[in-house]
Amino acid sequence: MMKIQKIILLCLVVLMSSCDDSFLDLPSKTSLSTPVYFKSQSDFEQAINGAYAPLRGFYNGSHAAWVMGEMRADNSTYKYNPNDRGTIDAEFICDYLSDASNPVIHNKYVNNYTIISRVNYLLDPIDNIEFDTNVKNNIKGQAYFLRALAYFDLVQYFGSVPMHLKPAKTLDDTAQPLASTEAIYNQIIADAKEAASLLPNKAAQEPGRATSGAAKTLLGNVYIAQKKWAEAESALKEVTGYRLMDKYEDVFDPLYKNHAESIFEVQYKEGNDGYASHFFYTFLVQPISAEEASAITGIPEIARTVEGYNIPTPDMIDAYEAGDLRKDASIGMLIAHGMPYPYIKKYCHTHAQTGNTNDNWPVYRYAEVLLFMAEALNEQNKTAEALEYLNKVRQRAGLADYTSGSQGEVREAILKERRVELAFENKRWLDLVRANKAEETMKAYGQRVKANPQAYYFPEGFTVGPNSYTNIETLFPLPASEAALSPYF
Repeated sequence: MMKIQKIILLCLVVLMSSCDDSFLDLPSKTSLSTPVYFKSQSDFEQAINGAYAPLRGFYNGSHAAWVMGEMRADNSTYKYNPNDRGTIDAEFICDYLSDASNPVIHNKYVNNYTIISRVNYLLDPIDNIEFDTNVKNNIKGQAYFLRALAYFDLVQYFGSVPMHLKPAKTLDDTAQPLASTEAIYNQIIADAKEAASLLPNKAAQEPGRATSGAAKTLLGNVYIAQKKWAEAESALKEVTGYRLMDKYEDVFDPLYKNHAESIFEVQYKEGNDGYASHFFYTFLVQPISAEEASAITGIPEIARTVEGYNIPTPDMIDAYEAGDLRKDASIGMLIAHGMPYPYIKKYCHTHAQTGNTNDNWPVYRYAEVLLFMAEALNEQNKTAEALEYLNKVRQRAGLADYTSGSQGEVREAILKERRVELAFENKRWLDLVRANKAEETMKAYGQRVKANPQAYYFPEGFTVGPNSYTNIETLFPLPASEAALSPYF
């Protein structure tokens, strides 16, 4: 953690460098690094903007969060390229061959702690600085939400992790023991509740920022993860002011960013100012010629020759019921190297420049709240009521209602519905773990891959390693680079 905290603090100093000269004092020769002094409302507004910034790094690039959220499960995979073996870290996550040195694991860990560190540096002095109370509460609420979101991500993927709630001001502060998962969950709940009490609703908040509805959704999700069904139901019933978009494909269209269904999404902006998304291009099957790529995007492209990740699996394609409108909105077909392959269509939208897109990443949307409610109710034996929420989601997809079923049957129906409704939104792996289905599902999936590797986009003569899919770990190891710096792990 010492390495992370030093880097994070340096980033925060750079972030604040646009302020006037009085904003930063000269560093102490004995301090960890340059201390940051907040003196005005503007300073805190800049700081909270900086706390959001690492979220963009979660989804862009081949080391992004979807590797652990989707490719680790049976929703997506990679297109094996025997002629370019330079960027294959995601393969090892997908095939259950990764270790603590994998950069994908490190990227998730560092991005989360970057958010946490920036929030801690903001919250520590904020109550000692006088400025508009409503603005202050809004900033604090956003900060608590972001810290809760980051720790929730960490505890779900890693289990016990260090818990930092104050800025690291000395070298001793940078290394903390592993907190119990119970302590981490308690802190997440406290932060989410505080955020919900401080934040305005969506109508009163600047688009793209955390809201009371986002905090309550996060709280409900935490209770779902803990299997505290009554608490989840109570929290989720307070998520109001949202509705399903009429058309599923419009949910992801940049023309409707932060729409009526959107509860929280990571903001990207097409252009040359450094805020653009480009994950769609990582999701293209490769190798692909410039002409083949242009056939999908409609703009001049370049040939791409690395590998291509997050390719929908045959299993994912088969998961849709006949007539499900979400299938064509989510998955398309393209030609790459003269061969047909599926690709994630829901993130393919008009843009002007190759590798520079305007798509946001959905984190929470109202459809998931409805499915959370269905799950919470069904687990309390309120199955008939649960079906009402489940069917609201199915109706938009053009599917018939479920009208009956045992608790176990409805439980399976909800899990299947989550898979197709939330496909490629980083939900599948955590769903399998929560349902205690990760091992059985992924071992069976691995057997299918080994039996027919060409169906899973391997060229003739190539397949996964012999040890793939044999050890299905539900938690990831803490990054080796951080363990080397800490006496606690």
